[in-house]
This record gives sequence, structure tokens and C-alpha cells, in this order.
Amino acid sequence: MWRACTSPQWHLRPCCYHKTKHFLFKRFQGVVVLQIARLSNNNPWTDSNSAGKVVVNLDENTEPIRISCGQFARMASGSAVAEIGDTAVMATAVSKSSPPTAGQGFMPLSVDYRQKAAAAGRIPTNYLRRELGPTEKETLASRMIDRSLRPLFPRSFKTETQIMCNLMSVDGQHDPEIASLNAASAALLLSDIPWNGPMGAVRIGYTNKGFVVNPTRKQLMSSRLNLIVAAVENKVVMLDGSADVLPYGLFKNAVHLGVEKVRPILAELRTLQKNFGKKKKPIVIPSEDIIPQEMRDTLKVIAEQKLHGIFTDSSHNKFSRDKAVNDVRYQTVRAMQDIYKEASPVTLHETFNQVCKDIFRNIVLEQNIRCDGRQLSDMRPVSCQVDLFKPLHGSALFQRGQTQVLCTVTFDSLESAAKVDPISVLTGGLAEKNFMLHYEFPPYATNETGKQGVANRRELGHGALAEKALRTVLPEDYPFTIRLTSEVLESNGSSSMATVCGGSLALMDAGVPISEPAAGVAIGVFTNYKGDDASSDLNEDSKEQTGQDEKHCLLTDLVGIEDYMGDMDFKMAGTKFGVTAIQADVKTPGLPTDVMIEATDEAQVAIKKLLDIMAETLPTYRSQKKENAPVTEKLEIPLSKRAKFVGPGGYNIKKLRSETGITVSSVDETTFQLFAPNKDAMEETKEMIDKQLKSSKEPDLEFSAVYTAKIVEVRNNGVLVQIHPMLEPALLHNSQLTKRKIQHPSVLGLEVGQEISVKYFGRDPVSGKMRLSRKVIYSTPSSVPRDISGSSKEQASSEEQPNFANGLDTDNVEDQISDEKMDS
Repeated sequence: MWRACTSPQWHLRPCCYHKTKHFLFKRFQGVVVLQIARLSNNNPWTDSNSAGKVVVNLDENTEPIRISCGQFARMASGSAVAEIGDTAVMATAVSKSSPPTAGQGFMPLSVDYRQKAAAAGRIPTNYLRRELGPTEKETLASRMIDRSLRPLFPRSFKTETQIMCNLMSVDGQHDPEIASLNAASAALLLSDIPWNGPMGAVRIGYTNKGFVVNPTRKQLMSSRLNLIVAAVENKVVMLDGSADVLPYGLFKNAVHLGVEKVRPILAELRTLQKNFGKKKKPIVIPSEDIIPQEMRDTLKVIAEQKLHGIFTDSSHNKFSRDKAVNDVRYQTVRAMQDIYKEASPVTLHETFNQVCKDIFRNIVLEQNIRCDGRQLSDMRPVSCQVDLFKPLHGSALFQRGQTQVLCTVTFDSLESAAKVDPISVLTGGLAEKNFMLHYEFPPYATNETGKQGVANRRELGHGALAEKALRTVLPEDYPFTIRLTSEVLESNGSSSMATVCGGSLALMDAGVPISEPAAGVAIGVFTNYKGDDASSDLNEDSKEQTGQDEKHCLLTDLVGIEDYMGDMDFKMAGTKFGVTAIQADVKTPGLPTDVMIEATDEAQVAIKKLLDIMAETLPTYRSQKKENAPVTEKLEIPLSKRAKFVGPGGYNIKKLRSETGITVSSVDETTFQLFAPNKDAMEETKEMIDKQLKSSKEPDLEFSAVYTAKIVEVRNNGVLVQIHPMLEPALLHNSQLTKRKIQHPSVLGLEVGQEISVKYFGRDPVSGKMRLSRKVIYSTPSSVPRDISGSSKEQASSEEQPNFANGLDTDNVEDQISDEKMDS
């Protein structure tokens, strides 16, 4: 049914027809046409049968994972919601309908994980009160999801694809990252996007009761292991985690357990796909990217001998090897253009890239020859230096082959600890970080030009990995905030693991009492996997028996070209006794668990070798810090002098900070923490404080005793009296002068210099000022005033001597305390 409206405005009044759900606006020759779509039982947007849900029970002590589809974001190619407890994450997958650009050598996949403040029942605390750019935790989660999904895309699929994971609710106990990984896997599986899933993920912890699957936030606080395992059947796709020097044997058991616990998730995801999944769309390959086998064979005949000679010549370094390969590239492309005149340059260059990669991989896999002449398990030459610049609190230069990293350590007070946004804290992050590692990769490290701005996602990821590797060896109650910076000066592979080695040396050079040194190494894997563009599940039994992954070899201490050509980058950091951090990125659709175990063994051997080399430079941390190192001390201030030490509005503390650079923080009522940039500043500060508080020993006053005080000032709200020259004058409020209500002390004839009797009731626990009263004193033998030495002294005037038996008027004393604070 159609209805025309000649109104020039787009605003239309609601239609009166019943059972109306959707409006479709059309414009034809200046006439707006409204199409009314009636509801029908076949409408996919309202069909309740299109919604599905599965529940995955991992074990009796673990909260089940609930994965549903068909309710939210139904216009997306695929969408799913994963729930653990009351934590829920919605993931969507969308791929462009337009054909991909020719000549793309990578899969244009973008993954974004966003935490919404509303999910935790909060309002953002920034000025605009809305979510702004991604936080560090969001960036790290996005990278982890990307690394888990990317290996399962067909290699020929180059269409731009976006995965978005939105935190819908969080209970503060269950992990949203695990929910995000499984929701993203379900969204891709249910969509029409070609993807060789499913993939499942679990988190493995280790407590004194053994391994824990998907530990809660509370369990994770006491866990020695925090490992995320993403897997497909018997193959690992991604590893990411940290550990508190967990023995290597326990780590390998954790990997096996993670792969085992993923299988129920995969089974339920397949059920969900079978019932609600869309048919996968065909892969569109640009004509320029279609390479005939004849063209590949011809190019291989022209370039194979030259490339083989380059890749087996150990005299080459990074730049000379790249230059030699590029020379062969241009010669080969020109020769191929004479043979294939209609072939585009994009096709010829892509053909050369594939042939070059095949030759390099075959040399490693078949001949066990590395491009720099090393054996498969050999490391590059390593050299270390410490204490490079005197003004630095700690510094180290770590060189491994053509990778060079400069690490520096800076101390500051605990007040300089990094504050984390509250939403990240609720999702498992730290509220404050007194240890920070900042990784920088400037463009000159690879002889390139570029802009140097804020840290990009790669820099954040590498820095977080190195920070996890070193955090567990630091003392728990260290009185300083530590900032460790790592600047990559030269890069030819494994700069993040070089940061772990250099950072460990820099910490020891600064005198930080670490439990033991840590080191890191990258292990690579080459397999005979050739790529499979099938859009069905690669984990079916028929495809597991193809034997593609049967042959493999491990390489210790990867260089840049080996990382690019290989099938895995396995980064492990640890000590001689256990693992501290792990990150494994796989480029094939999963690697067998046994390969991961072999890589762990190789990494353990390499780490021990590295630690022995590092011990030759600096075997342990310095027993004494450098002369320019900051110092911290605790200062006890009597409660009676607290106000004098702090000053009005903190004036005295601010003055100390401006003159000496010291930082003062309050520990409790009588204890202050002093932080000085060096010993000289600390000594100068202590002298200033002693001079400020210097006085003869204050007399000890007896509670409820009567003393003779001298009036030093008359004010509107009372009089200032002084009991002893060594004591500061105290305010005697009008309400404590007499039982009568008076507006000014002059009513009683009180003058400056006059002596009166007052009763002492201790000091205010907050301000430290004396509490005095005159009206409670009566002329009784027990109330004879005395001087500060304790001897009796006759009262000069008997005027207004109240009866002591009536006791202290507590309400008036509180009024006096309040007025004293206002007067101050």
C-alpha cells in the first residue's frame, strides 16, 4: 500500500493504519512516497525463531559461558553476545561488499574493543562525560582479539573487515576479555564472511589449589599464572599471559589444559553455526592478484639461483641483504615484462614476493640453513653495558645482533604512580601502577623517516609485554614509583625481548632489589603449510590428516626477515627458574600443542644462556644506590606540632617543595613520608624542618589540671592565652570564659597581660591545639591553680570562680573546638 505526500518537509505524521512497524521513505520527482510494510510471520526482524543460544559448561567450579545470537545488531553480517556471570560482550563482524584493492599483501582487518562506562553503572569522569579515545587496556584487548582471529582467514581473502566488541555489562568478577574472544569468534562464524573457524578461548590460572579455568577477579589476585589460550581443536592459535616465575613444567601443563578446555566451546559454536549461520560468500580476488602457475614457474627459473645465493650468504647484514633482494626484484620484473607483456606490475611484484618467500622457507625447512649462518638453536652475539650516563638513576645498553635497545630507570615518589580509569579497574586492571615501562620505536631504528607522536598500538603492546615480564621480579612494597623507558636504537627483530634484557640490567644498575634477573627471547617456527583458502572448518578430521603441518623446525632468536617469512613468533621471558611472560602469534590456522611445548623448551635454554651473559656485566643489583638517586624517609611529627609543621593551608609543606624539590605525603596522624631527589636535598629539608620545629622541651601538661595563663590577645570570639613561653598561645572561647553568654571578652574586664586560671583538657586529635576552659573552675581546694612547674599559686582574682563539681560543659567545649578551627 502506498500513500503520497506533497509536503516539502520530510517530517511525516504517523500513519493511522494498524499493525504498522516499518516506514520506507522514497522520493520521486519532488514527491515523498511512504511505503507501509505490514507485519508478517515471515519477517526475519520479528521472528523469534531466529534467535539462538548455547551454554558451555567447562567444569563444575567454573561459571558457564552463554553465547547467543539473533537479538542484537541484526543488520551486521554477524553478531553474537557472550556472557560469563553478569559480564556480557556483544561482538559484530562486517565486511565490505566492494571488491578488494589489488596488490594488498595483507588482510585489512581492524578490531576494536570498547569499554562503556554505562556497563559498570558509571558516568565517565572526563570533562565531556562521555567515552573518548581508547584506553591502554582497550588497545591491548583489541590486539589480542586480532591476533586470535587473523590466522583463520583464508589467505586469498583481502576484503576489508571490521570486528567490534562492545562491553554491555560488567560485574567486576568475570573477565570480559574471554567473553570478547568467544563472542568475536561466534560473530564471524555466523556471518557470511569467509573464515576458517571456530576459535575458542579460555583463561588459565594457578593457585595453591592447582589450575583454575576462567578464574574470577578475586582468584586471579592470588594466582601465579594469568594465561589466555586461543585454540582450534588440538592447535594453538594465540597465547598471551604473565606468570609469577612459574616453573616451565607447570606452564606447559597449563597450555595443554587450555587447549583441552576449548573443545566444548568449539562444539557449541558449531551447533550455533549449523542452526543459525549464514552461507559463506565467495572470495573475490582481483584479476591482478590471480597468478598463473606458468608465470610463477617462469619467474622461479629466472630468480631462484640468485635468491638462493643471497639467502645463504652469511656475510650480508639487514641492509645489504634487502638491497641485494631488491636488485634481483627489479631485474626479474623487467625480464618478466618482456615475456608477459600484458601482465601488470602489481601481478609481477606479487609473484616475485611469493617465489622469494617459498625459496627462503625451503632453505630453512629443507636445508636447516639460516640467512646469517647460525645454527637453528644459536643466538646472535650479545653485549651489555650499564651506567652509561651519570645523571641517570639507572641505565643499560643491550645489543643483540643488529638490535640495540637503550633502557633507563627513573625514580619518583609514590604520588607519581599512574592512575588507571575506574572502568579498567573493574574489568581486572590495577588501580595504581607504581611500575611503568614505556617502549619507543622511532623511525630511525630501521633507517626510515616518519612522525614521532604518541605511542601507537604496536608500541603499547610491546611495552605491556616487557612490563609483565619484569613486574613479577620487583619487590612488592618498594617505596618509589619506577618508570622504565626503552628506546629502540637499532632493530632487526625481537626488540621487545631485548627490552626485557636491557630493562633487567637497568633496574639492577639503579639498585632496585629485584628477586632475580629476567631475560627474553623470540622463537620462530617454519612449517610446510602452503595455505588453504577453503571457507569451511579446517579442524575437521579430513583436513587434520592432510599432513601439511607434519614437518616443522624451530629457530632461536629470530631476526626480522625470519619473523616475516616464518609461521610463528613465540616470545617468552623468564628467569632461570620460571616463566614471567609469554606471547605467541601464529600465522597459520593453528599449530599443534607439541610445537608450543618444543618452543618452550628452546626458550628455556636460550634464556639461561642470556642470563649467564648478562651476569658477566652485572651479576646482581647494586647494594648501594648512586649518589644522585632519590631517597625517602619517614618523619615522626608529634601531634602537638602537626599544625606548625603543615602550616596554614599547607604553606610550610609547599615552601619545602619549592625550595628543595621534596615531596611530603601523610601516612597517618603523626607520620609523614619524605621523598627527596637526592641525599643533599633530604639533608637540607631535614635541617629546615628542625629549624622550623626547634624549641625547648615542651612541658608535660596534666589532663584536668588547673594552670595560670597569661592573656596575650583579646579577640571578638575569645582571648588568646599562653600557659608557658614554650607553648603556642591557645584560644579560650567566649563560651569557656564564663557561664553567662557574652558577645565580647571585654564584658568581663579581661585585658592583655592579665593572668587567669584555666583548666586543661588535652589536645584536639585533628588540629593538635589545646582545649582550655575557665568557667569550670571553682574556688575549691582541688582547684587551686598552679604554675607550669606544678607548684600552687594563689589566684589573683576570685571573680567568676565556677563550681568544679558541675564538671565540664561538653557542648561548649565542642563549640570552642569548632570556632578554633574557623579562626585558624
